[in-house]
Amino acid sequence: MSSIKLNAVEKWFGEVQVIKGVDLEISEGEFVIFVGPSGCGKSTLLRMIAGLEETSRGQIMIGDRDATAEPPSKRGLAMVFQSYALYPHMSVRENVGFPLKSAGLPKSEVDAKVNEAARVLKLDDYMDRRPKDLSGGQRQRVAIGRSIVRDPTAFLFDEPLSNLDAALRVEMRYEIAKLHQTLKSTMIYVTHDQVEAMTLADRIVVLEFGKIAQVGTPRELYERPANLFVAQFIGSPRMNVVPATALTGVMLPDGAVSVGMRPEHIAIVPAGAGQMDGTVDVLEYLGADTFIILSCGSAGQITVRVNVNSDLVSGDSVGLAVASEMLHAFDADGQAMR
Repeated sequence: MSSIKLNAVEKWFGEVQVIKGVDLEISEGEFVIFVGPSGCGKSTLLRMIAGLEETSRGQIMIGDRDATAEPPSKRGLAMVFQSYALYPHMSVRENVGFPLKSAGLPKSEVDAKVNEAARVLKLDDYMDRRPKDLSGGQRQRVAIGRSIVRDPTAFLFDEPLSNLDAALRVEMRYEIAKLHQTLKSTMIYVTHDQVEAMTLADRIVVLEFGKIAQVGTPRELYERPANLFVAQFIGSPRMNVVPATALTGVMLPDGAVSVGMRPEHIAIVPAGAGQMDGTVDVLEYLGADTFIILSCGSAGQITVRVNVNSDLVSGDSVGLAVASEMLHAFDADGQAMR
């Protein structure tokens, strides 16, 4: 287990810069998740840490040593990919123990480490099966087990759940969270799924065009986004953003150009009684929640989340009210003002 530190790291492909001077410190035992839209550089940054991509400039520290120029085999890291990459002709036991057998460890030591990994990942009943006889979630657990036996300084996960269906994703999120609690290892995890990020991470790194837009705990990013990009990327449904001029009767900081409102912070009131009016377009009933989607003239489309049954129907005119302390003001550059 080790800390990882990135000092002004850059990655260039020819004349194209994809990682633009990233500084980041990951503490020993911390679970950090990289999120961002496709093409933001999150997988490239992970591969640079792993040594699978050369670092064009800057420094990568693993613990107290400079690992920037080290090959992947010397970094002591274990990477779990989106693809399980299991050997189809080997049993689960053989797949999990393969890295140790290849390293020439004694059979007794290999067996002990494999059995411990099986216990941690609840694979005991599957050790003599072949990968084709396993579900997707079980195969991913085998891939993780192959990493565990190496006793790495840190685990790197590159979208490990993207091949699984919705139910298995939920199950594996739980498995990975429990794994981190058990091993207390440093983990870096890449995903485009903000639900995975919000539920698993100690801290989230939001990337935008090869730069860090914000780093913080899930709560910090949700409640205090640093800019418009983070405000609308974190949260589902996304934060509503309207021109500052679209709201009436609200005190905003000087220079505020746009205002953000989380869907759950907006109340439906009679038309004319709130900060703006709208017309109901669609109601999406999801059981515990209902999403009310409204057209609000120059403010555009607004989504409101309510946790009670609504009697509204498409075409109804209503008012929208939000407490001023729940508003997020942004300047002309999209930076948060409060």
